[in-house]
Amino acid sequence: MIEMPPLQFASSNGIRMAYYAAGPASDTPPLVLCHGWPELAFSWRHQIKALSAAGLRVIAPDQRGYGATDRPEPVEAYDIEHLTDDLVGLLDHLDIEKAIFVGHDWGGFVVWQMPLRHLARVAGVVGVNTPHTARPPVDPIEILRKRFGDSMYIVQFQDPAREPDRIFASRVEQTFDVFMRKPLRKSPAAADGAAAKPNLAFPQIVAAYDASRDSREPILSPDEKQVFVAAYSAAGFTGGINWYRNMTRNWQCSADLDLTVRVPALMIMAENDAVLPPSAADGMEKLVPDLEKYLVRDSGHWTQQEKPEEVSAKLIEWRRRRFG
Repeated sequence: MIEMPPLQFASSNGIRMAYYAAGPASDTPPLVLCHGWPELAFSWRHQIKALSAAGLRVIAPDQRGYGATDRPEPVEAYDIEHLTDDLVGLLDHLDIEKAIFVGHDWGGFVVWQMPLRHLARVAGVVGVNTPHTARPPVDPIEILRKRFGDSMYIVQFQDPAREPDRIFASRVEQTFDVFMRKPLRKSPAAADGAAAKPNLAFPQIVAAYDASRDSREPILSPDEKQVFVAAYSAAGFTGGINWYRNMTRNWQCSADLDLTVRVPALMIMAENDAVLPPSAADGMEKLVPDLEKYLVRDSGHWTQQEKPEEVSAKLIEWRRRRFG
C-alpha cells in the first residue's frame, strides 16, 4: 500500500479539517484534491505520490463530514457555501493565494463552484467525471425522482429518518465491497443497443449484497479497503450524505449566480461511468470558455483509483503546460 504523508490539521471556517500535503512548498499554484462520496483524501493516494514526485505541491483534505475532519450536527452546515468556504479557509491556513482545485464525484461539484464564489482564490479547475452544468429549471431532487423513482439513492438520502445512513453504517465493509469495483465490460450487443437504466437503489443493493456472487474486479487491495472501512466505522456515513441533503438548498441559493467559469479548466471523463458518463459533459464549453476535455478509456466511476497512472500523468501534463 502507498505510504501517505503525515496527517495534518487546519482550523478552517469553524471546523478542524484534516489534510495531507506533499511536494515542495515553493511550487505554485498548488493542486488541492477534493474527494467524493463515499471516499476520503486517501482516494487520491496515487496522485499525491505521483504529483509530488514530479515536483508539484499537492494538498488533499478530508472534507467536512468525512474521515478525521469535523462533522457538525446541522444538515444545513453541509451546504455549498460551507463546503467552498472550507477550502478557502484551508488556503488561508497554508498562506496560499490561489490554487488549482481538482474534484472527483461530489468533490467535482464543489470545485466547479469555487471560481463562481471565490474567483480570486482559484487559478484553475479540474473536474474528474463530474461536469459543470447549467442550473436546472426546477429542484434537482424532483428531476431525479421523476426520472429514476423514489428508490434512487439520492432521493432516498432525503429521508429525514436517515435509514440509508443506518444501512451503510451497519454494513461498512459490505458497502465498500459493492462500490469499489471496476464495471463489467460491456458486450458488443449491449454497447450497440440502448443503454439500460442503471439500478441506483444503492442502500438496498448493499443490504442484499453477496460478495461471493460478484464477478467485478476490486479496485482496492485488502489493506486499502481497510483504510476506508476503519474511517467509516469511526465516522459513519451521515456527514457525507448530508451533502446530498443540501441539493435543494444549493439550487435555491444559486438563482442569481453567474455560472461562467473564468479560469483554465480540464474535464477528465471516464468511458464507463454509469452515473456520470462522458455525455454529461456535452456542451460544457458554453459555461467554461477555456476548457480542455480528456477521456480515460476502460474506466468506471472511481477513475483516479482505477486508472491512477493515466490520471496523474494528465494532471501533471496539463498543470505544467498551462501554469509552467
